[in-house]
Parts: sequence; C-alpha cells; structure tokens
Amino acid sequence: MKQGRLRVLLGAAPGVGKTYAMLEEGRRLRSEGRDVVVAVVETHGRAATRAMTLGFEIVPRLRVAHRGVELEEMDLDAVLARAPQVALVDELAHTNAPGLAHEKRWRDVETLLDAGIDVISTVNIQHIESLNDVVQQITGVPQRETVPDAVLRDADQIEVVDLAPQALRDRLSAGVVYPAARIDAALSNYFRLGNLTALRELALLWLADEVDSSLQRYRSEHGIGQKWEARERVVVALTGGPEGETLLRRGSRIAARSAGGQLLAVHVTNQDGLRSIDPAALSAQRALVESLGGTFHQVVGSDIPEALVQFARASNATQLVIGVSRRSRLAALVTGAGIGATVIRESGDIDVHIVTHAAAGGRLRMRLPEIGGSLTTRRRVLGTAIALAFGPLLTWLLTTFRSDDSITSDVLAYQLLVVVVALVGGIWPALFAAVLSGVTLDFFFVDPLYTVTVDEPLHLLALLLYIVIAVLVSIVVDQAARRSRAARRSAAESELIAGVAGEVLRGQDALQAFVTRTREAFGLTGVRIVVGERVLASDGEPAVSSASAGSSDSPDSSGSPLDGPVDRVPVGERAVLELHGRPLQSSDRRLLGIIVTQLASALENADLEQTAREMAPLAAADRVRTALLAAVGHDLRRPLASATAALTGLRSTTGILTPADREELFDTAETSLGQLTRLLTDLLDVSRVQAGALAVTLADVDLLDVVPAALEELDVGPSAVELDLPAELPAMRADPVLLERVLVNLLANALKHAPSSGPVVVAASAFLSGVQIRVIDRGPGVPIDRREDIFVPFQRLGDTDNTTGLGLGLALSKGFVEGMGGTLEYEETPGGGSTFVVALQAAAVL
Repeated sequence: MKQGRLRVLLGAAPGVGKTYAMLEEGRRLRSEGRDVVVAVVETHGRAATRAMTLGFEIVPRLRVAHRGVELEEMDLDAVLARAPQVALVDELAHTNAPGLAHEKRWRDVETLLDAGIDVISTVNIQHIESLNDVVQQITGVPQRETVPDAVLRDADQIEVVDLAPQALRDRLSAGVVYPAARIDAALSNYFRLGNLTALRELALLWLADEVDSSLQRYRSEHGIGQKWEARERVVVALTGGPEGETLLRRGSRIAARSAGGQLLAVHVTNQDGLRSIDPAALSAQRALVESLGGTFHQVVGSDIPEALVQFARASNATQLVIGVSRRSRLAALVTGAGIGATVIRESGDIDVHIVTHAAAGGRLRMRLPEIGGSLTTRRRVLGTAIALAFGPLLTWLLTTFRSDDSITSDVLAYQLLVVVVALVGGIWPALFAAVLSGVTLDFFFVDPLYTVTVDEPLHLLALLLYIVIAVLVSIVVDQAARRSRAARRSAAESELIAGVAGEVLRGQDALQAFVTRTREAFGLTGVRIVVGERVLASDGEPAVSSASAGSSDSPDSSGSPLDGPVDRVPVGERAVLELHGRPLQSSDRRLLGIIVTQLASALENADLEQTAREMAPLAAADRVRTALLAAVGHDLRRPLASATAALTGLRSTTGILTPADREELFDTAETSLGQLTRLLTDLLDVSRVQAGALAVTLADVDLLDVVPAALEELDVGPSAVELDLPAELPAMRADPVLLERVLVNLLANALKHAPSSGPVVVAASAFLSGVQIRVIDRGPGVPIDRREDIFVPFQRLGDTDNTTGLGLGLALSKGFVEGMGGTLEYEETPGGGSTFVVALQAAAVL
C-alpha cells in the first residue's frame, strides 16, 4: 500500500493561525476534487476558526470517560474506516486519554499514514522535543506534550505559519485568541513581546536547519558532489601563520557581497599533529572569525590540499580563499608545486581566490636536521652497549656456520645490526657499529683472513655504505624523536591553555589561574604577578632573587627565602611576571609568550572592571545628589513657603482676621506641613532602600484585606477603580504595611495620569508558584525611550507642576516589592496605557 504523505504546519506560539491555515488548505484541496475530512480540529472557541470548518465532513469524536470527566478524542478507527484521501488532524503533540490505542496523537497520525491517508497537521515550536527545555527557559512555562524531532524531520513537508509578535499580541488583545478573562495574564506572561520574538526566531532557525539538512541529505543520496549555489559559502583556509587575518577579512568581504553569505574558516592539522603553527595567532584568528559572524572548524588530514577540498565540498562551498605560499621561489622550485596549485587543480567548480599577503615568499628555510640532541643519553648508551654486546656474538655465530657461499648473508647480518643500533642509539652508536662491522667483516670473512686490508675498492665501498646507512637511519630516528617530543609538548601546551580557559569559565580568578598553571607547567617553585610593590597573584614560594634583594639571604616581602634564580618578564606596561625556581629553556619561551599575551589581556580587563566598579557608585551618587538638590529646591519649597506664609498671617497684628480667615490659614498650614512630612518620609524611605536597611516583616497576606485599605487611604469612589480579584486567590508572603503603600503609590500614579480615560483596574491572578497583581490604566502610557527611567528616584517624566511630588513613588514601590522578595515591572496596556505588575511568592508553596 502506498504510504501517505505528512504535511506539518509549524507555529511559534498559539494563535498564529496554524489551524486556520490547515482548514484553508483543506478547502483548496476540496476545490481540486480531493476527498478531505476533518479528523479532529480544536477551535478553542475562536469564531473565525469555527466558521472555517463549515462545509467539511467532520468525523464524530470518540467520547472517553476518565476520572469522572468525559473527554473527546479523535476516533482513529472511524477515520480509518472512512479512508479519505486527506485527513486534517490538529495538534500533533496532543496526549490521548488513557485506554486508547496510542498514547500520543502523532502515533495515530503514523497509523493513518501507514494506511495510505495523507495528513495535514499542526504543532507549535514549544512541543518539539529537542527545543522543549529551551522554550521553558525563555517563557518559564513547562510543556509536557512533545513530539520527537524524528517524526517532524520525516514529514514530507514542513511550513512555518508566521505572524509578527506585535500582530499576535494585537490579536490576543482583541480577544481573537483567548477569552477576555485570560488576556491580561497571557499578555503579561507567555505572550510577552520578547518571548514571542525569541520563539519566532527559534521556529525560523529550526526550519532553516531542517531545510539545510534536507538539502545535504538529498545531495548525499543522489551522489551530487558539485556545488549548488543556494547561497554563497566562503571557506577560508588558515595555516596558523600571520597571514590568517588578511585572508579572513578578504573572505568576509566576499561573503558580505551576497545576501545571506556564510563564512567558514578551516585549519587542517596533520594526522601526527606535528606541523608547527603559532597557537596564539590561530587563537586570535578564531576570535576574529567569530567576530565577523563566521564559524571556525578544525580537521585532521595527512594531505592538506585534499582535506581542504573535501571540507569545502562537504560544506557546499562556492568560494575558497587561500594565501600565497610563504615559501621562497627557490624553495618552491626545489620542493615542487605547493598547496595552492594542488587546491586549484582539485577544486573543480569551486572558485579559488589566492590572496597575497605580507608574509608571502619568505626566506629559504632549508637546512639539515641537527645530528643528535633529540635522543636521550640513556638511549645512546644503550645503542653503544648493543653494538659492543651483539657484535662479538654475531661474529661468533657467523664464523661457526661460515661457508664459501655465506658472505652475502654475513654482510646482511652485520647491516641489520647497524640498523638496530641506529634505531636505538642514534647516529654516534650507529657510526661506531658501522665501522666495527666493516672491520670485522674484513678481518674474519674476506680473504686474506685475519688481516685488515682494504686492497679492493669494493671493500672500501662496502664500509662507506655501512656508514651511509647508519647516518640515514639515525637521521630518521632523530626526526621521529624530535617530532614525538614536539607532539608531547604541543599536547601539554594545549592542555595548559584549555585548563586555564576552563577554570576562568568556571568562575576562578583569571590571574590566579594563569599563575597556578604556569608554575605547574614549567615545574617552578613559585610564580607571581607584580605591579610595582603590589603582588596581584602568586602561587608556590614567591622568592626574590639576589639581583633584586642584594644578597642570597634576604627574604622577600612576604618573608620567603630565596629559592633559585628569578626570571622577570614584562606583562603589558606596568606588570611583571616573576618566575622562581629554575631558568627557562629556549623551548619554553614560545609558550611563555602566549601566557604573557593572555595575562596582559586579563590584566587590562581587570583594570577596566575595577575602574567601572569605582566609577559606578560615584556616578550613581552624583545623579542622586543632582536630582535631590533639584527636587528639594523645587518641591519642598512650595509647602514650606505656604506653611510659613500661613503662620506669618496668623501672627500678624496689622489687620483684623475673621474666624473664617483664621480657619483657612490653619488649614493651609496643616495641609502644607502634611505634604512636607510625606515628602520627607519618602526621602528617608528611599535612603533606607538604597542602603539595604529596609525593615520587612513577612506574613501570609490576603489581597482582599489590603486593597480596601489602600482605596480608603486614597479616598476614591467605586467608579474610579474597578476590582477583578478572584475569590480563590491564594495568600501571599508579604509585609502588609509595605504592600498597602505599594498599592497606594501605584493607584495614585494611575489615577493621576489617567483621570478621564475610564476606571483604573486592579486585577490579580495566580501564576506558577506566585501571585501577580496588575494595576492597569488607559492613559497615555510611557514612551519607549523613557521606560528604563520610571523606577529611578526623582524621575517624573517631564512633570513640572508643584503637586506631583518628588518622583519617588515608583522607586519606593519597586524597592518595597523587591524587599519582600518579589518583582515590580512595567508593561504597555494593549490598546494604550500603562500596566504595573507586582509579582510575589504565594504562601502555599512555602
């Protein structure tokens, strides 16, 4: 039976129109004569979606009783019996009621596909199994219903039903997605603008990755090796040399010329890992790649041109950027065609850019390997011992079984001895074994016997061949030993740098991590970083050398005695890295240079952080001081002047005051002094909040007890404030006095800025493990560029009248809420206005 085809409509969030689009597609297929039925559609009470189902044949749902509740599920058997050409199955991630054939609806869909029925289904990005935890981190809402990625990737067609985040919020505000009772909570939580933007990007990126994987899979299945220019992919080959930065910037410009161009940098490492590179330069180039928006890759291969071209083809590259060879013309002439010529020959339809650079055509680097030096003394002694021990033993064996025809085997046996000695001890034991073997052969096996006479040129040639063989084998052994040592050292250097990076990422102090690792790597007794007389970081025994202390017996500043020579290396312009214990070899200097470069960066970062920390309190204090002076000069002067004028009038003896006049002056003085008291109280409260000295007494508080008290203090009528407080709302952990002051401040702010735009709404709802209180007005709202300032003290968003206060209400409210362990945030009211959301912990979870 022909397998059915699956088409999935993917959405970033509920309400983007997946079900509506599915029904639209069903109508289009019906108009083309296809047999389409609705297997299951969830309208969620949306009128537009319900209207789209009209005219469709709808398979009746199966009713299942579970724990006293009757659930409606898709009737799989009925759909199979109906056997339509196309079935519309909504919500692919849905979990079926217990007792049905399958636990998940996507299993039902697989059964329909196996029966040859085409299926159109829907799913949200939060239900994809691999993205479930990412979505929870973004939205804070766990999703229990998921679909395996493999199910979606096996679909014949995946489409994103896209809707701009603000357009979705507008649909939600208009009541298209959820009923009115759920709109405010949804807008304030899951459907925040930032959440929707992140979910939309996640959906588009997941689909883009799926499209790219499908393209690669198709090319692989059909054996397509040539490039497909779906978009420009520029591969830059890095050697670890100084030309890398030039190549990367050229590659970035090439990728930028085409919309959506991709930059990939690749470094090919020899399989033996012994090719000499500059780790510091390669690390800097890797950082540059990432800053240019590209990706860095490292591959291993013995044939660098072949590995480079294979990587470019596997990445579907359209451009390949390589540098001009750093070898001189003489070196290229001696060693033959370089990497560039081979890459051009093998690249096929991939365009190759050969970029010149400052390091091109360097000096000739051809020299013979050093003789000796790479093998240990122990190995050289062992090689000599083998020559002395096995030479006589071999001679005894060969003379015992000597015959007229054995001269060839005798020569080969001594040659084998020379090779073995060369492999073990290197060139000097091998030369000794070669000369000894030649003399022994001439003495015991060449006529005239028992004499050392070189009267035949062939005998002399044989001795020279022994020496040449010994030299060649020993050179190979020397190179192998040298490269083995280089490999071990490179691995140790990489481990050192990786270890320091890991410790820094885990939160350890960067300077201390570098100091500790440096002492361990070089086997020193102590390492420290010094700026002037101040030690920034140290590890081990930080001794002071005789050069700096004047004598070998003088202690350092910490009382430590001298412990070997001290090597001082400048780090930046001010600091010095002191190394104690032993002088470093020249081979250690390269790694030390890398460490010093990283230390200089770490010191610079530390200095910048310290400067920022020192300046932040000063800047904050200066802002508060300036605002306080302006506020005191403006807002405190009016009530003080009014009270003074009233009292002066009462004491005046020049005129006759009526009882009504005197009562009015008393009222003016009382009102002004009351305003002055409240302003000073707010100033003291702000200072306590900023100093962290706010006294908070937490208790289980019922919001229904706090709101009436706040309304009574504000003395507002029922027409000014509308309450939406559920009776089943859980209690909160809060300070009742502070919470009342928070509500008073928020309500006063809302009533002041929206006096004629309808009532202010106070709504509350339970969310996760807390309770959220919303104070909603329909006023002018807050401009986007000023929203970061609304909780800053002395900010009044342009108010200049003398009745607005010091601008401390919102700052105090935020400080009070955070002191109670909660949060206070601003949101734009859908349709215009301001919404302040107070989130506190519910008492039930404690």
